[in-house]
Amino acid sequence: MNKQEIYIFLKEKNIWHEITEHEAVFTMEELLDVEVPYPSADAKNLFIRDDKKRNYYLITVCGNKRVDLKEFRNANQTRPLSFASAKDLQEILGLLPGSVTPLGLLNDEERKVKFFIDEDFLEEPGIVGIHPNENTATVWMKTADLVELLKEHGTEVRSWHIEEAK
Repeated sequence: MNKQEIYIFLKEKNIWHEITEHEAVFTMEELLDVEVPYPSADAKNLFIRDDKKRNYYLITVCGNKRVDLKEFRNANQTRPLSFASAKDLQEILGLLPGSVTPLGLLNDEERKVKFFIDEDFLEEPGIVGIHPNENTATVWMKTADLVELLKEHGTEVRSWHIEEAK
């Protein structure tokens, strides 16, 4: 699904969402220049894989947090981890670098990718801001709705507690 197809999909599913269109952003720092309605709900998304390219993970955390891949590996008993390639991102999620988003998991027809979401997104107000498969907009939606959409799709979803960066 592309950006417009995501918008149509959310509307057809009758899922509350707001859209902030903006210039393409590739980093959390660039997003600071964009006026957004829910700044504490900005999400950072990491697409990673194990060293054998057998297991893929999408980790979504609050934008002010850092993900320690060694800590993630230990907590989830995975093989050594690194960032997945742009080729893997395109082939598995149909996304380009800079546009990583949990909504891309709807393009994962083989359900190869496990999704981990920061537990903080589940707390009030329970909103998450993510790209609609392109980095030229942010879709704000209820975290519970996102989780439900992904589970309906067959994606394995887990919540994960991550500390704020010191």
